[in-house]
Amino acid sequence: MNALESTSTRPYLIRALYDWCTDNGLTPYVAVQVDDTVQVPREYVKNGEIVLNISFDATSSLKLGNEFIEFKARFAGTAREIMVPVNRVIAIYARENGQGMAFPVPAPGAEPSRPSPLSSVPAAGTSSDEGKVVQLVTPEAGGGGAPDGDPPKPPTGPRPTLKRVK
Repeated sequence: MNALESTSTRPYLIRALYDWCTDNGLTPYVAVQVDDTVQVPREYVKNGEIVLNISFDATSSLKLGNEFIEFKARFAGTAREIMVPVNRVIAIYARENGQGMAFPVPAPGAEPSRPSPLSSVPAAGTSSDEGKVVQLVTPEAGGGGAPDGDPPKPPTGPRPTLKRVK
C-alpha cells in the first residue's frame, strides 16, 4: 500500500488529542468548517464555522470514527444529534490552554469522497447569545499573509471567551 492508498491520519490524530485532553483533565473542543455534509444546529454557525465541546460531560453517545464524529448534545436546553465528517474538522484543541492541532481547511466546494445523506438540524428558535463560537484563523497556504502581501493584523480588543452552557 502506498501513501495515496492509505487512510487519512486525521481521525487518528483527533482521537489521540481527545485522549490527551481527557487524560490531562482538559476540555476538548473541535472547530468545524460547516457545509451541507455537516449536521449541526445552524443557528450556532458563525462565518461558516462552529466550535463544539466534545468532552464527556457535554456529550452523550460520542463516537470518534474514521469517517464521522457523532454525538448527542444540548443546545439551549434542546437535545440535538450532531454528525460531523472528519474531513470537515479544522482543529482540535484544549479549551483551557489552546494546545492542540489545526488541519488543512477543505477547499470551498470540495466534495467528499462519497455523497452524504446528512441534512442540517432544524433551528429550535433564534439565538440572541453572542460569543459562543471562537473562529480559528489559519494562515493561507504559501506564506500566510494577506492577499496584498502584508502580514495579517493581530486581533484587537478583549480576549475571546467561551461560555459553558448546560
